[in-house]
Amino acid sequence: MIKSELVQRIAEQNPHLYQRDVENIVNAILDEIISALKGGDRVELRGFGAFSVKNRPARIGRNPRTGQKVEVTEKYVPFFKTGKEMRERLNGGKDLGADDDDD
Repeated sequence: MIKSELVQRIAEQNPHLYQRDVENIVNAILDEIISALKGGDRVELRGFGAFSVKNRPARIGRNPRTGQKVEVTEKYVPFFKTGKEMRERLNGGKDLGADDDDD
């Protein structure tokens, strides 16, 4: 599902809201998540999951085509860990051996 499909479904389920308002709400939520992650915060949506940022240190990589060594700079990447309730719903009520520790 892409963002426009999400907006469409939410608008269909809430006929009292204009589609443009739903789109503004979805954009505002996503912008706030991004801002929090950019600020180094963790975003937890109970029952859904948690967004965090992980650091990937600089390293020497390899170009798979040429085999030549390439310097890869340090970067921060978004990370999402599903919540227990979501895992249970996806697995038909069974949480198959997932751990509950936070990364």
